Amino acid sequence: MAELLKVPLILSAHAEGGFVVTSPVFPELVTEGDTIGEAIHNVRDAVLAVIEIYEDLAKPLPAHIRQDPGASRISFESLVALP
Repeated sequence: MAELLKVPLILSAHAEGGFVVTSPVFPELVTEGDTIGEAIHNVRDAVLAVIEIYEDLAKPLPAHIRQDPGASRISFESLVALP
């Protein structure tokens, strides 16, 4: 089963248009998109890039973001953009 991480994110409107996503637990995480959906879609790749940086630096990930994939219930939040 895949590793599950619960990563807090902040979505902000970019001054020049589009949207930027950052994370208070990963200062290195910055991604963007022309639409909210595109910005959110890019988060996975940004998280993978940050994990790679942490691995290269032998820096541990924050323990509280790891979720037990075998748990019977996992609490999470999701952003849902409605038409």
